[in-house]
Amino acid sequence: MKTVTKIAASLAILSTISVFAAQTQTLVTVNGTAITQQDVDKELMAATQGRFNQVPAEKQSEFRKQVLEQLVAMELIFGDAKSRGVLESKDFKEKYQEITKRIEKEIATQVWQKQELDKIKITEKELKDYYDANKDEFAENESVNARHILVKEESEAKSVIAELKSLKGDALKNKFIEIAKAKSTCSSAANGGDLGYFAEGQMVPEFNNKAFSMKAKELTMEPVKTQFGYHVIYIEDKKAKTTKSFSEVKTFIEQRLKMEKFKSFMQAKIQELHKKAVIKQ
Repeated sequence: MKTVTKIAASLAILSTISVFAAQTQTLVTVNGTAITQQDVDKELMAATQGRFNQVPAEKQSEFRKQVLEQLVAMELIFGDAKSRGVLESKDFKEKYQEITKRIEKEIATQVWQKQELDKIKITEKELKDYYDANKDEFAENESVNARHILVKEESEAKSVIAELKSLKGDALKNKFIEIAKAKSTCSSAANGGDLGYFAEGQMVPEFNNKAFSMKAKELTMEPVKTQFGYHVIYIEDKKAKTTKSFSEVKTFIEQRLKMEKFKSFMQAKIQELHKKAVIKQ
């Protein structure tokens, strides 16, 4: 058992090292200065306000390339600025001091807020009371995981259905994926027509109504017409309406209650500091 534990620990360490190595991988050097994957990732996250993962997969590569080009250009200009003595100029020093003071205040404020937030504790009773009083907040509506094949003509859709309707189980699913990749005009074609899970009302009415009337592993026997064309639908899975358990949402509730308490604390603290401060207008 100890041997297994040691192996698991070693694998965890290797995994961490691999992630770190990937982040610090040098992509290019500019006059001896390395620009790493981590540098690019930081810029990407800043540019997308932390939502880079929501950028369509087909655009991510081009976005990364543009950011890398920008970092290279910045390094080139910085090098030229140094060679011209910009870092010793009055304009640079004044601007640098101005920014340094602002950053100092911002960082000090962030650290202070974190320290105060960490002091706030939420009891188990508070967590459970919130959950019991707000169960509707944690309800998940019925959802389906559907695949579809989108074509322009009804005759094409009927031809696809004719090719699939005699199949069952994995044979049906695998053939559906194959045809979706080859014939579907939707961007989901590359993923075998997979639309992922969606709740009722998220799709156009015609598609929504049909998908939610079907059973898991079922193929529609008639094309479904929408404004986009004709759909052949296969239901991968269905999830009934459920309410998340207390253990599933406990951390979320704790963070919410902490932030609510912190907001009240901040209001009281600012009032207290105002009274002590000398503020002139």
